[in-house]
Amino acid sequence: MNLAKIEEKFRSDEKNKFAAAPNGMVASAFPEATQAGVEMLQKGGNAVDAACATALALGVCEPQSSGLGGQSACILHFRGKTIALDGSSRVPSLAHISKFGKGERSKGYRATTIPTTVAVMGYLNFKYGKLEWKNILQPAIRIASEGYRITELQHSLQKRELDNFLKIPSKSGAKYFLKNGAEPYQPGDLFIQPDLANTLLYLAEHGPRSFYQGMIAKRIDDDMQANKGFLRADDLAMMPWPIERKILKRHYRSVSILSAPPPAAGRTLLLVMMMLRQLPIKVIRQESPQFYHFFSESLRKAFLFRTQRPFDPNTFFQISDKKMINRKFAQEQAKSIRDRIDPNLPLVDPQEEADGETTHLSAMDSEGNAIGITQSIELSYGSRTAAEGLGFLYNNYIRALDVNDPSHPHYLRPNGTPWTSVAPSIIFYKNTPWIVTGSPGSERIYSTIAQFLTNMLDKEASMDKAIEKPRLHCSLGGKVSIEANRFNPEIVSYMEEMGYQIEKKSDYDFYFGAIHSVMKCQTREGFQGAAEVRRDGTAGGM
Repeated sequence: MNLAKIEEKFRSDEKNKFAAAPNGMVASAFPEATQAGVEMLQKGGNAVDAACATALALGVCEPQSSGLGGQSACILHFRGKTIALDGSSRVPSLAHISKFGKGERSKGYRATTIPTTVAVMGYLNFKYGKLEWKNILQPAIRIASEGYRITELQHSLQKRELDNFLKIPSKSGAKYFLKNGAEPYQPGDLFIQPDLANTLLYLAEHGPRSFYQGMIAKRIDDDMQANKGFLRADDLAMMPWPIERKILKRHYRSVSILSAPPPAAGRTLLLVMMMLRQLPIKVIRQESPQFYHFFSESLRKAFLFRTQRPFDPNTFFQISDKKMINRKFAQEQAKSIRDRIDPNLPLVDPQEEADGETTHLSAMDSEGNAIGITQSIELSYGSRTAAEGLGFLYNNYIRALDVNDPSHPHYLRPNGTPWTSVAPSIIFYKNTPWIVTGSPGSERIYSTIAQFLTNMLDKEASMDKAIEKPRLHCSLGGKVSIEANRFNPEIVSYMEEMGYQIEKKSDYDFYFGAIHSVMKCQTREGFQGAAEVRRDGTAGGM
């Protein structure tokens, strides 16, 4: 792998999708949020300050994906040590499985778990940040007060979710996030959120604990009781700080990939990469139909082990991470890939779910710190209900819990934690953080990140070119979703002949995740940042 070639070919652009800077870098899913992080760097803050400000700003200007009502997970390299931060939300104490009616696990007030994003940002800021909490919130407050312009993507998502918003009897989500409470905002419309601005101002003044105790908790409790939801003030008061967990690490070519352990899904990503490692680099570089068959089967096998072996690191022993990402285990799985679609794997997908909505951001600074945060409210616009008087959407993470097997570690029970597919990752070169990366997209997270990494590490593409390359995704049941017009037709035909069900997607489709990645150059000075071309984000630095 030629690092100099990879870093040298990178090109900035006028849209700030791709940017270079001498002293630090941020990449996120919205321009104002990226700028919020850059502001923290300019004020003398570190990468953690930049990431927290960006994350909180994303909750304002990307409400379809995250916010104060959601949950966050993190990977952090700080002063030579790398950790994962588990910010799993919790099931409210009243939310017993027997109390849910049809559809109540996916939308409405009962679909909500205890939010953790404020706790995660507070913990990061207090333990690892340099700037005061008030400073971190200022950009988010400004964006909520002054507004931002609705994008084409947000307009299309509001159109898609219109019926779900209007099905909620209280229309609370519609009130806050639809125009006049009844129709999608048009691209270019100014969207101002005064109630959310006031909530953020209160948090800035009283600290993150005030979200879980006091006025905000009381308002959430009142709102939930008025709408027959389960979340209560005592649930919020008992919400713990996020848990620091030991990172997962495996080598790929001449770098190390570090990712988040369960309940995050870093080991699934690492298993995919370790299976790809069994291929000679020249096979991957040729981009032959046979390679994409191997890649698709690798995804299917990794998904199967993810599904069969859920793992709660606190209480539930099933299979160790060391085995699932063991080199011999990966070799065995790679050798088992046939010259046709494997009939021993499920050939029917589980019931298709609506596309999950998540967001990822990455930040690095000149002090050597690196951080990636993946945060979500689960589906697009979460539960489609909003906290009355507070201006943010409640998540719908109840839908991410198992309801069939009481022995399942993520079974729907009071204080249970939901499944998550997030895999924020840091790539190290010679024990130094080189790249921070991650993506939203539910099970497409692994395929999106894996393709991005192979584009860089095997094909020696610069970050901008690695993001722009065409993508495909293969489900557990063998459905290949593909940007068909961007691939060689021979590849599409070959996959059909192999027995895959082909779903042709449009060019640069929103479906294929969203890489937001930053790099500390190793062969030259400075930083590079890249934001997904399929969505609204930007990169920026100082």
